[in-house]
Amino acid sequence: MPLRRQKSKLAAVLATVFLCSHFPAHANGQAGTATAYRKADLQAGGYFTIVSSDYGPHYRGWGAYAAYDFKPHWGVEFNFRQANTPNNDKLYERTYELGGRYVILRKNRFNPYARVSYGRGVFNFPYDRANLAYNLMAFGGGLDYNLTRSINLRGDYDYQHWFSFPSSGSSLAPQAFSVGVAYHFH
Repeated sequence: MPLRRQKSKLAAVLATVFLCSHFPAHANGQAGTATAYRKADLQAGGYFTIVSSDYGPHYRGWGAYAAYDFKPHWGVEFNFRQANTPNNDKLYERTYELGGRYVILRKNRFNPYARVSYGRGVFNFPYDRANLAYNLMAFGGGLDYNLTRSINLRGDYDYQHWFSFPSSGSSLAPQAFSVGVAYHFH
């Protein structure tokens, strides 16, 4: 992906986070009560990612995610990831995942979580020889850190299992490491 295109995507993600941080927040919890919890919790953001794949070198890219917690520990999460090889061979992996998430502990500003997702992965083979899609299962987890009331930082790990990928092991099992920022809606 050309550097100019990557910079424009980064600028769009940062502009979205900046604009969202200037909307008025509405309090949903009880003031002064340490055990108060909102009826629902929503965050949406973007991240940079490095993918270690079974096919080719490491990939670098970006992604977006949204997490909606409908109970103190339980919620759902959507992830999108686009990762390209650093050379110009047009080799990339693109994934769409949706699944459940469990926030292990809500303590102070730290919120470690685990998740299980099902989704679709698109693989573009070198030099556009083929562009094929596969179902995938993903297991992941990480840490959301509440930097401010409206901004969360995230470190995330994602292990994927692509079903029926045409390789020697009949599947692809990439691992993704991501760092990002999200707007936390109130």
